[in-house]
Amino acid sequence: MPDTSLATLVRAAAQRLSDAGVTDPLVDAELLAGHVLGARRGEVQAAIIRGDTASDAQAAALDGLVTRRVTREPLQHITGTAPFRHLELAVGPGVFVPRPETETVVQFAIDALLNAGEPAPIGIDLGTGSGAIALAMATEVPHSRIFAAELSQDAYPWALRNTSQAANVTLVNEDLAHAFRELDGTASVVISNPPYVPDAAVPRDPEVRLFDPAMALYGGEDGLDIVRVLSIRAQELLRSGGLLVIEHGELQGESIRSILTRDGWRAAATHRDLTLRDRATTALRP
Repeated sequence: MPDTSLATLVRAAAQRLSDAGVTDPLVDAELLAGHVLGARRGEVQAAIIRGDTASDAQAAALDGLVTRRVTREPLQHITGTAPFRHLELAVGPGVFVPRPETETVVQFAIDALLNAGEPAPIGIDLGTGSGAIALAMATEVPHSRIFAAELSQDAYPWALRNTSQAANVTLVNEDLAHAFRELDGTASVVISNPPYVPDAAVPRDPEVRLFDPAMALYGGEDGLDIVRVLSIRAQELLRSGGLLVIEHGELQGESIRSILTRDGWRAAATHRDLTLRDRATTALRP
């Protein structure tokens, strides 16, 4: 009889994932097992220590999920969820999977909303994708009013699904260059994680190259086409003293500061993420 102990199944899954070049094979194997078992990763680890076994159906289901992950289909597409700060977001084909580094970027916007003088400060997320940034702001600053725009017909339904229960989020399926004209001059924060990969730069990871939507990745010859649009549009949306927050690649900080300063922004500054890579640039509207 085949060994259906959870320890053996997870170990074999991790080996297959490692052979396929997956970055954290054991983590992914445990998370996939948890998805099959309806258990959290810590519960899977406890079950392995206890010597629990899986049913034949569970073993077959895990094998099927591992086969998908071996093709480098993103783990989040397979499980249908992505963690973001305190949230569990629904994700899948057609939407950019939120990254851990963005969790630190959104803190700038959350802090600005918490420190705003208005009783119901306005935050705007341009190009919201899954709705991760918008929902983080809305739930962590519940007295705020959050507005989010997403142009992609594929990503918009995911954002709608994720933000539908948040009473203080308004979502529109529009181009970030034209959305929310009625809010001009009122926002305390405008934040964006725009497409910023230069057109000729092919992402190394298959999960990104093969599965993330091109519309969410590529930003023109130097990757900064949308940043130039944001610089102009955010000035119109923000009140005086309002904060602009832009996520970007680690080599783009200087160029973005130059764009913002040229356009009249004050105090443009670039900030590092937890891996000490330049990750976000902020600036204040005069």
